[in-house]
Amino acid sequence: MNGKDKRPTAIDKLRWRAEEIAQEQGMKSPKDLAHMSRAEALKLVHELRVHQIELMMQNEELSRTQAELNATRDRYYDMYNLAPVGYFIVSHEGRIVETNLAGVTLLGVPRAALVKQPITRFISKEDQDVYYLHRRELLATGLAHTCELRMVKADGTPFWVRLTSTTQDATSGRTDIGSVPVSRVVLSDISEQREIEQSKAKLDARLQQARPRPRVASKARKGKHRKR
Repeated sequence: MNGKDKRPTAIDKLRWRAEEIAQEQGMKSPKDLAHMSRAEALKLVHELRVHQIELMMQNEELSRTQAELNATRDRYYDMYNLAPVGYFIVSHEGRIVETNLAGVTLLGVPRAALVKQPITRFISKEDQDVYYLHRRELLATGLAHTCELRMVKADGTPFWVRLTSTTQDATSGRTDIGSVPVSRVVLSDISEQREIEQSKAKLDARLQQARPRPRVASKARKGKHRKR
């Protein structure tokens, strides 16, 4: 044995397949070409050159299309990952399938560690019912639904979010990854807004308490005024 691998390569298999297709389509073999006239040979060479140019043009168009697709993919990838809000894809069972960088930052967990984790793990116990009703409404209607609830980071830090879920991609209409139904969840941190609202409510309550109450005349004084 000479040690060379004589197994057919992918190129060999491709060539054999091309020869089979040529025979099926009734294309001329090298033996037939030897009996062609000069005019027939020139015509065949011309057709081959035109076909070669067509293939080159098609290849250039495919390359352009592929470059545009790559640019679009990169642009949307950057928009997705650099967005200021957390994007999550959640399975029908409520487990995280995918998230962007903002989602990782919000929950304080590495992206790889978030995959397959139930999103309810990061929702405050006090607001589990809020999320349950939100999820039930979403699945029942198929329409985008929003709620506000408290979540908890991996280190135990609580924070408020506005949570919007949808079962439909507005751009492509897809409602699943492969054959698995999913929902898309957007988380916006509204902790600062909530703090401002709570501070304003406390201030309004203090002002209400400090406001002087109107004086009410006694019944005796009212009686004297009537006698007069």
